[in-house]
Amino acid sequence: MHVSSDKGKDVEDDEVLKRYPVLLQFHNVLPVEILELPCHREVDLCIELLPGATLTSKAPYRISTLELVELKLQIKEMLDKGHIRPSVSPWGAPVLVVKKKDGTLKLCIDYRKLNKVTINNMYPLPQIDDLFNQLEGETMF
Repeated sequence: MHVSSDKGKDVEDDEVLKRYPVLLQFHNVLPVEILELPCHREVDLCIELLPGATLTSKAPYRISTLELVELKLQIKEMLDKGHIRPSVSPWGAPVLVVKKKDGTLKLCIDYRKLNKVTINNMYPLPQIDDLFNQLEGETMF
């Protein structure tokens, strides 16, 4: 299993498995590496906006040179792996870098302004017990 840390360095498998034992338990169902975004579906994702919503804009957060370097490194890594792609959307959200307890930096996106003008999804999440009842006795999924 190939895992990258927040600093873009490769992490040893044993180190990851010690931190996340669930990976060892389900190693046969998890992909070794996600190579690309999922294929195009029949239904495209659509985020509905409140009537009369206008574009939101906010000045970028001030970040240090070290944080800027880390931000560019993480964005480049995600672009190279195909996890993200350039956007031509006029909508945007500011990005900041937050230091975690272990000292590594984490990329965070502030969607609060965008969330205020979107229509909330009104579909309730199914109860896990109901889902398990539907799968009872099944051997193939």
